[in-house]
Amino acid sequence: MSSTRRVVITGMGLLTPLGAGTVANWDAVLAGRTGIARLRMFDPTPLSVQIGGEIPEFDAKNYIEKKDRKSLKHMSRTVQLGVAAARLALDDARLGKGATNPDRFGVVYGTGTIPGELLDLAAPAAATFDRETGRIDMSRWGTEGMPLLPPMWLLNHVPNMTACHVSILNDARGPNNTITLSHLGSLMALGEAVRMIRRGSADVIIVGGADTRTDLLSLIRCSLFLNLSRRNAEPELALRPFDRDRDGTVLGEGAAALILEDIDHARQRGATILGEVVAFAAGFDAGCHGSGFARVIRQACAQASDSVAALDHVNARAPGTIPDDAWEARAIRGTVPQLPVVAYKANLSNLGAAADIAELILSLHAFRQGILPATRNHAHPAVDCPVTVCRQARPIQGQAVLKLGGTELGQCAAVIVHCGTSG
Repeated sequence: MSSTRRVVITGMGLLTPLGAGTVANWDAVLAGRTGIARLRMFDPTPLSVQIGGEIPEFDAKNYIEKKDRKSLKHMSRTVQLGVAAARLALDDARLGKGATNPDRFGVVYGTGTIPGELLDLAAPAAATFDRETGRIDMSRWGTEGMPLLPPMWLLNHVPNMTACHVSILNDARGPNNTITLSHLGSLMALGEAVRMIRRGSADVIIVGGADTRTDLLSLIRCSLFLNLSRRNAEPELALRPFDRDRDGTVLGEGAAALILEDIDHARQRGATILGEVVAFAAGFDAGCHGSGFARVIRQACAQASDSVAALDHVNARAPGTIPDDAWEARAIRGTVPQLPVVAYKANLSNLGAAADIAELILSLHAFRQGILPATRNHAHPAVDCPVTVCRQARPIQGQAVLKLGGTELGQCAAVIVHCGTSG
């Protein structure tokens, strides 16, 4: 991060259960609304978790030129969401095809496990099902099951397909990478993209995240391994950041993207600069005790230099689980206890690999509007989360935001973005 090349943000694209576009999401969050509800795209009645954040009316054709729409058949829903967010960000940045050298135009995306379609797996499973044992006979899978899979099945679900399709559709021939690190995917992608521009590998990068966790297969899998809220009777109150009564996170789907540029490139084309990335740090907190996370925050603050004094708030990960919220709160308390904290998963749902950039976009827009929205569902501050959570909307008082991200296993990262530029 020591290069003299400065990295700025010139466009934002956001697609969540609250709507499409930054303004639609901002208006909903400022009004205190949530996209969490009872699942509607299939009947969740037999499941222990019946709530989530869905985008039921999403149509990828609205974000792709007519001549390119045939490519949609090779995109899973996650990929389509990622492509749509990129389109929104490029439009926001007024960056059309030919506006930059395609060889210095890159893409970095964070994604999770892209779920397969159950209908695609139904025929192979039926063909290899052993009625006597009640199990799939794997000795028959290669000869009888796999031939029944759709020919392009694997390519539709490989994690790097999001970045690939974004690159193809937008003629971005520069660096291309995919970060698969659970909930931390998009924030780590942001760090990688910043380094690419700083070391001179690219002038412009679309950086984002996309994830879908509200399909039946993902919901069943995550119900077994993640701490999910089971407040099915009151979905709007289910996810409670840093709250005494928090009992788990709520899965969602969505995508978010930013346009990063070298500051000279942005100025030469007359772009509107929304913010400057002044620091990024990442690490691992073994055991999630908070000391490792705190170290990462200190590293980011050390890089940010003068921008630390300009920090207005912390934009927290806060998934609403008992261990994760407490872990993050300890790190904040040990480093920047004076800063108010906001968390937006109670509005957006947990967007997985897309969450960090989606939440960062809300903070960036807050600086443009001069007001910081409140944190939803924080009614009873938890003793094990000793941070000052912003419970009412308030005027913006600084010029920078500290965005935090992490995973339940201990990976963590922090980024500091200065609104406009840092000087």
